[in-house]
Amino acid sequence: MRSTETMPNEIRPKIVPTQAGPLEYVDTGKGPVVVALHGAMGGWDQSLILAQAALTGPHRILALSRPGYLGTPLRAGITPEEQADLFASLLDTLGVEKAAVIAISGGGPCALHFGLRHPRRCAGLVLISTCSGIIWEPIPFAFHLMKALAHIPFLVRVMKRKALGNLEKSLARAIADAATRQRLLGEPEVMALYRALMESTFDRMAERIRGTNNDIRITRTRDYPLEAIRVPCLIIHGTHDRVVSFDAHAKRFASRLPEVKLVAVAGGEHVTLFTHREQVRTEVAQFLHR
Repeated sequence: MRSTETMPNEIRPKIVPTQAGPLEYVDTGKGPVVVALHGAMGGWDQSLILAQAALTGPHRILALSRPGYLGTPLRAGITPEEQADLFASLLDTLGVEKAAVIAISGGGPCALHFGLRHPRRCAGLVLISTCSGIIWEPIPFAFHLMKALAHIPFLVRVMKRKALGNLEKSLARAIADAATRQRLLGEPEVMALYRALMESTFDRMAERIRGTNNDIRITRTRDYPLEAIRVPCLIIHGTHDRVVSFDAHAKRFASRLPEVKLVAVAGGEHVTLFTHREQVRTEVAQFLHR
């Protein structure tokens, strides 16, 4: 990360030995505690960007590296159940009684299990573009290629230079609608966050692969007892998400647990957090306030 606006110099991750295993995290800010969980190819840095993009007002943010990412070993939590227990153990270590959880994309399964397994510790779940069942969509070839090149530093530098050198072209891979891309390019604050997210992916890319492979395995094989969730839930999902289907995940979740609040972002894609940031922030703020 290079942007001091999105990643202040004084923020450094810690690795703490919890009862459930070692866990890397960043602890920053003051206020109600929010645990932030990244998606594939992530780490604590992307968890923090998620929180910065979605939250308003003062919060104490615990931005985690999920197992298999950066400083958290995969053995600390191979299954979403184990990951949920690991996060609860971190709260024990820090003396935090209760926290809200905000997750994006592949962070959804462990967030759901935190709500299922530790309802008294969970103030609420905010699920943005997350999977809540089996993903049937094929993995793009470009993603397989990126993973194959991740262990070759020279090629990672080449990929990074190409991606950051032409942001409009890079956006086109994630956002199909040209008008939405142009609007986003005209929003400096949001683009600073999006660029930071992209840049972080290339930083120690090889150290993000084991967790990503594990996430893919989970999302290809696991379904969840959604009806058993007893904590407040907010689902924010783009109706045009090509990575995690709106109908198969968000809409299906809401049909199985009627108490959940579903915000269907019209035309939103998998990066709805950035393309519709103000709508997302408004909904998250209202939910957490309640």
